[in-house]
Amino acid sequence: MRTGATLEDQPVPVRAKLAATWTSFMFLYAYVDILNFFTPGVVKDILGGKVFEFDLSQTFSTTALALVAIPILMVVLSMTLPARANRITNLIVASLYIPVTAFNAAGASWLFFYGLGIVLELILLALILRFAWTWARTAPSATSPHHETVRTQQRA
Repeated sequence: MRTGATLEDQPVPVRAKLAATWTSFMFLYAYVDILNFFTPGVVKDILGGKVFEFDLSQTFSTTALALVAIPILMVVLSMTLPARANRITNLIVASLYIPVTAFNAAGASWLFFYGLGIVLELILLALILRFAWTWARTAPSATSPHHETVRTQQRA
């Protein structure tokens, strides 16, 4: 066994960074909601048909499911969408989730608990924006299909 060898620091693809960050975001998103059940009075309110200020209804549950489903789907989309669509989708969705995440602070009774969750979620959203915004671009090569299309258009 060699000692003192340096570990190779391989680059992580942007798609993997985005998917991992959305996964982390979802864990925080879910666990803040799950741990909220331990806040005094929350379960009693839920059994009484209320969540925060909202009446429990099919509309509420469908909206909540959509709010959770979008970041869950972003894990898959970050790994499968073409680069340009991937970048744009991540920039838009992460930007839209910043106010959604900040709204969770409204009326929070346990400010340290919610504050920590919200700050961590906002950091992850900022990372998503950074990874998507700084996605490396490559110039078309002489053999790429795009380059051939440009040359054909220039001749016409």
